Amino acid sequence: MRRIQVTRAFTAFLLAGFAVSMGFAAVCETAADPAGSLPAGDATSLNAADGNAFSHSSATLPFEKELDFKVGNGIFKKLWVSSPASTKSSDGLGPLYNARACQRCHLKDGRGHPPAANFPDDNAVSMLIRLGIPISPRDTRPDPVYGGQLQDFAVAGIPIEGRPHVTWTEELVAMADGTEVSLRRPDWTVVDLGYGPMDPETRTSVRIAPPMIGLGLLEAVPADQIAAYADPDDANGDGISGRAAEVTNAETGEAMLGRFGWKASQPTLRMQAQAAFLGDMGLATTAFPFAHGDCTEGQKLCREAPGGGSEATGLEVSETMLKLVVFYSRHLAVPARRNLTDPAVSRGEAVFAEAGCASCHRPSLTTAADAEDPALAGHTIFAFTDMLLHDMGPDLADGLPEGDAEASEWRTPPLWGIGLTETVNGHTNFLHDGRARSLLEAILWHGGEARAARDHVVGLDAADRDALIAYINSL
Repeated sequence: MRRIQVTRAFTAFLLAGFAVSMGFAAVCETAADPAGSLPAGDATSLNAADGNAFSHSSATLPFEKELDFKVGNGIFKKLWVSSPASTKSSDGLGPLYNARACQRCHLKDGRGHPPAANFPDDNAVSMLIRLGIPISPRDTRPDPVYGGQLQDFAVAGIPIEGRPHVTWTEELVAMADGTEVSLRRPDWTVVDLGYGPMDPETRTSVRIAPPMIGLGLLEAVPADQIAAYADPDDANGDGISGRAAEVTNAETGEAMLGRFGWKASQPTLRMQAQAAFLGDMGLATTAFPFAHGDCTEGQKLCREAPGGGSEATGLEVSETMLKLVVFYSRHLAVPARRNLTDPAVSRGEAVFAEAGCASCHRPSLTTAADAEDPALAGHTIFAFTDMLLHDMGPDLADGLPEGDAEASEWRTPPLWGIGLTETVNGHTNFLHDGRARSLLEAILWHGGEARAARDHVVGLDAADRDALIAYINSL
């Protein structure tokens, strides 16, 4: 470990479940960073906190690797085209797809959002709808015609699968000091179905694209460190029962810790990238060598459409391109914290701990000293996640199990960089489906294991509530 974590005693209290009752703050300082301004340690980006804040490389990335990062960025931004095409290195799109490039969903490497209006006034790029028929609390099978994901775009001559359509219902939440906050509850349906009705048992789950920063550091945290924080039966009686997701690596068949995706359904960035190439763009990779993408046997024209890629391998995303995209994703830096001298931020840090937010949004993790990539090894990081699955209650349940996650379970999302969402992406839409229009709305949607923390926030006065938001925005 490169850094000495001066909050060792505090961490011990967290593990014992005493942090909230004792009022300890979720401090971020280390011996080498006493100001707590570097959430990713030496790897933190010190570039300006502007619209490009999520697109810089890790500060520990060696100079000789910068070219790989930039080429990977180019592939991340590449616009794929349908087959056959003269641009052989870029063809193979679809035939069904959600976007033509990774960057179209992960806007400036940041967070996606739901459409501002239904089609034709807006489209759903930067979010998607998962489809599935539950066959057990933690397993599904795809819709027999529409597969595992709704694609709302298609190449010429192929019908699209359908379009997301949403109606919003406003609900008032009364805070203890008399303030009222309006939450919007979504009701998503799929319209303009191109292949007939879905199976009546098919359920849907809306997901916006999550931000890309710090993913390599999260991948470098040892699995046993994350598993040690799990308490599936709530043995310590603190009301928090995080569960480590166990998923199968589709490429190797190995059972591994699920780390990535809203429900921790993918074990590695390599698998996360390949799943996105397949489901989002219909591109064949090593793990999923299907030129027809997510087209099912019930979509005959789609299955028979020409594919792209190499004559030798059949892959539309070559192994070289895949490695470069994964390298780029692995080394997108976390920006430095901001506004640390603001008294509200200091107060908000204490409120964060008092509310119990740190029980799931665990302040610190430590990457493996022997991590495969030296640039990511041995960092104490402040991502504010335990990377575990938590029951978030019926209001956030989507009815669709995935991987090892039940319908109401979601992986604790990291909070680092969240205060720059509006700067980078021009909105403040949070939670898995972007329903929350502010951090406060996101907190008020918390239920299940997080209900006590949510209720604590409801009971705050305006000053402490604003301080909490100021603190989270500083992370």
